[in-house]
Order: sequence, then structure tokens, then C-alpha cells
Amino acid sequence: MKNKIKTDSAGVTTHTSVTIRRAEPADAADIADIYNEAVLNTTATFDIEPKSAEEREQWLQSHDERHPVLVAVVSGKVVGWASLTRWSERRAYDDTAETSFYVHSTYRGRGIGRRLKEATIDEARRLGYHTLIARVTDGSHESLHLNEDTGFVHVGTLKEVGHKFGRFIDVHILQKILK
Repeated sequence: MKNKIKTDSAGVTTHTSVTIRRAEPADAADIADIYNEAVLNTTATFDIEPKSAEEREQWLQSHDERHPVLVAVVSGKVVGWASLTRWSERRAYDDTAETSFYVHSTYRGRGIGRRLKEATIDEARRLGYHTLIARVTDGSHESLHLNEDTGFVHVGTLKEVGHKFGRFIDVHILQKILK
């Protein structure tokens, strides 16, 4: 899956090719770096301690064929990732998955998050999922917009369920039923 991305005159690259592919164990360190940036600087995740490359490799191994992790690659470098994760261990939820995506801050605003989200939805359809869930923290306007723009509908808000950076934070639950 490739796409050309144009950046403005202040951008580092112009007409960069983005490849979306399944993650490999060798991607664990890059995935950890991208995730840790979010852990330390945003409320996009409620993890509060960085993850090692070894922990991310174990996490990758916990994602099977039905729960893939995808990466976005620009000029040979992993700059973002997305995943389909088991929503619940209970078998009745097997046709539902949670979606997540993260893009390194220097590559945001270039359409990479959208490409990852769309690729994740395409994979979910291919894998026969019925429902996708997204959890978006209050204040993550770009993520909320991107989810809604790709067909996710706000179905509820969990009030003050996370505590990070000295404050309680709401989490919005969004859902997309695949046709």
C-alpha cells in the first residue's frame, strides 16, 4: 500500500512515498520510540512509563494474524503504526476489535495517520470483523476528527477514567460497524 504525500515548503520532504505494511519483529524499537513519545508527551495513551523495544517485541508477538500491527514507512524508516487489538477475551466479542494508531510528531499532519486508519479498516474488513472500537481521550481533537471522518460514530464518554499529567481525563468511545 503506497501513497505520495506532499508537504509544504517548511516540510522536510516533498513527494515522499509512504508504504503501509505488516509490522515485523525488527520494527519493535521504532514502534517503541513512536509510542514512548506519546507516553511521555500526550494523553493519547494512559501508559505513564515508556516501553522498551523488548516489551514492544513481546507486544508484537501477542498480535496474531487476526490482530495485526501495521507500520507506515517513509524512506525506509518506520514513522507510524496502527493495530487491531482483541476487544475482550470473551469469545462472543471475537468479531470486534479495538483500533489504535500513532504517528511520530515530526510526521504528523502529512496524512500518514489517515493512511494507517484506512489500512486498519481495510484489514478489519478482509479479516471479517463486524465492529471496530476506538477510544479517544478528551482533547485529542485530531484523533477524534480522523476517527469520525473515517466513519466512526461517538457512542459514549467515560468520565474521568484516566489520570495523567495531574488531571483526570475523559475517554470518548467511538464505533464503526462494518458493512
